[in-house]
Amino acid sequence: MELYDNNPTLDLNKEQVEETRQGDVFFKEQMLKKTEGSHKKFYIESYGCQMNFSDSEIVAAILSDMGYEPTREMELADLILVNTCSIREKAEDTVRKRLRVFDKLKEKNKGMLIGVLGCMAERMKHTLLEEEKLVDIVLGPDAYRDLPNLIATAEDGDKGINVFLSREETYSDINPVRLDNNGVSAFVTIMRGCDNMCSFCVVPFTRGRERSRDLFSIIAECHELFGRGYKEVTLLGQNVDSYKWKNPENEQTVDFGDLLEAVAHVSPNLRVRFSTSHPKDISDKVLYTMAAHENICKYIHLPVQSGSSRILKKMNRTYDRAWYMQKIDRIMEIMPDCAISSDVICGFCTETEEDHQDTLSVMKHSDYSMSYMFFYSERPGTLAERKFEDDIPEELKKRRLEEVIRLQNQLSYQHNLRDIGKTFKVLVEKVSKRSEEELAGRNSQNKMIVFPRADVQIGDYVYVKVTDCTQATLRGELVSI
Repeated sequence: MELYDNNPTLDLNKEQVEETRQGDVFFKEQMLKKTEGSHKKFYIESYGCQMNFSDSEIVAAILSDMGYEPTREMELADLILVNTCSIREKAEDTVRKRLRVFDKLKEKNKGMLIGVLGCMAERMKHTLLEEEKLVDIVLGPDAYRDLPNLIATAEDGDKGINVFLSREETYSDINPVRLDNNGVSAFVTIMRGCDNMCSFCVVPFTRGRERSRDLFSIIAECHELFGRGYKEVTLLGQNVDSYKWKNPENEQTVDFGDLLEAVAHVSPNLRVRFSTSHPKDISDKVLYTMAAHENICKYIHLPVQSGSSRILKKMNRTYDRAWYMQKIDRIMEIMPDCAISSDVICGFCTETEEDHQDTLSVMKHSDYSMSYMFFYSERPGTLAERKFEDDIPEELKKRRLEEVIRLQNQLSYQHNLRDIGKTFKVLVEKVSKRSEEELAGRNSQNKMIVFPRADVQIGDYVYVKVTDCTQATLRGELVSI
């Protein structure tokens, strides 16, 4: 099925998409001229959310256009970059430890440059450059195009810094270099930044305001990936459901439901996932679009953060527990086979035992297939840090987190038990960690299934009947449909 001829919702034409696929040729030519004959190597590590890993692929494309080659051996690198996360204190501590490891490498290789990218770079720019003196380059998430200039500045002995937050930058013309990829699944960023201002979250301050990438570049990237053999794309954004772009050709406004349908039409053999959804923005239009297309995966990551209406108000989440549970019910009404996962924060400011029990009850109601669970870590510069006291003792936070984890483990196991005897379409992603004789892949509900290898290849679609499970994994056998 071709997008150009079979999309009833959007007025797209092949010429617009093909023109977009050409990218910014002038930019690439200029970078190649600047570094002609260069064969330097770069090494990059990424931490945090999927968006950071996707951004690293954009950075890799810019470096590739400069003549740099990627290496998995950091000892061989001329340039080491760390793409960072500021969502929790633990993530920043991990990056600091890695920077000290890289600093020792630099003592042996005086020409080596070390740079910090992403959210931590924006938040701690002066600390990294002046106090800790561990890096040569500090580059925020909207300034990656300036990397060639900052490298040149650092090579001349000065520190390079650019943490400017843009209202327009989407990198829509840059074709990412896929790093550490299985050749089956790829990330496609559809928007950047966030306007939600949740009181606990640093993202609006490190990634800036929300802006959506143009539709044609997204569809072009998905076409290119499918043409190169990729079978799955994950559409990324801090809040994908608020995607909104106006086509300058016809003034048509494209929302996330439109985009989702357009990507589904690239090919029925290209699976489509997305992350992350904000409960206030996911619409019936999106849910019905998911239900209508077999290749849009029946899985939604829908962070609740807390099950207490009082705490949700302090978090500025703009919904209460009853509204959230009604949204869960609506999803299951439209897509009974949909799996839902979540984020849960334990021990937010003033959280009582009753608030904690409310969270547990919402988890039970929502029947999450899995969750990302943390205890609250106050982040400098957030609304919560400025307005509220972080008044819950750490031991109490940890105890509540243990209870949340225990409940989620039970929910995940029961969720998987219900799949025994069912047959799922599975996209084969990798060889099993436990045995070379087994393969593993995910079903539409984002559950990993392990099965005997037989003569199946990575990248194939197969049907697997589930015969056993743990709380994290399904096991099964190949069947013919």
